[in-house]
Amino acid sequence: CAALTSALRSNPSHLRNLNLSWNKVGDSGVKCLCAVLENPDCKLETLRLKWCDVSDEGCAALTSALRSNPSQLRELDLSCNKVEDSGVKRLCAVLENPDCKLETLRLCGCGVSDEGCAALTSALRSNPSHLRELDLSFNNVGDAGVKHLCAVLENPHCKLETLGLYNCDVSDDGCAALTSALRSNPSHLRQLDLSYNKVGDSGVKCLCAVLENPDCKLETL
Repeated sequence: CAALTSALRSNPSHLRNLNLSWNKVGDSGVKCLCAVLENPDCKLETLRLKWCDVSDEGCAALTSALRSNPSQLRELDLSCNKVEDSGVKRLCAVLENPDCKLETLRLCGCGVSDEGCAALTSALRSNPSHLRELDLSFNNVGDAGVKHLCAVLENPHCKLETLGLYNCDVSDDGCAALTSALRSNPSHLRQLDLSYNKVGDSGVKCLCAVLENPDCKLETL
């Protein structure tokens, strides 16, 4: 990462996509990369760091870099890292920045709970206009976390098109909350993944109230 940083600082203008997933990057490697991200000449649009042993310390470094230069990065994948709620709270300082252009945030299997969802909700309610994809699959989101996220979905300024909640301990109660939110603002969500949850027939019946709405744009369920 240090070598990459040195190269990209000397010539930052062309690289758009950097995938370092499944490597031993760690927080120290992320801190090196942040010297690239905070460079105003950096044009990096996609950064993938899945399974890279990144913790909330790395998230703090990313937050600092992206707050100083928020205008280019469109996709950030931190899936399967030790981000947890504390790291999510740090990243929220990026999301709530009106200059943030992040469209895709993947946090699958990051130890995020309803507390992290509450922080995400607060950030996205203050700056809802850019994020298109949020993947929280394989986290302990639960119905409480879903209810927090519904405050984002029901916001008419929300542009979220894809919401991943695969294996998130969501029950019929969470489906009822999603139904209420999507009935009040049905126009943007295209993909909703609720696989491997405790949904049941009553949850499906709730979601049908969304599907039968002529304004519903859901394409994948």
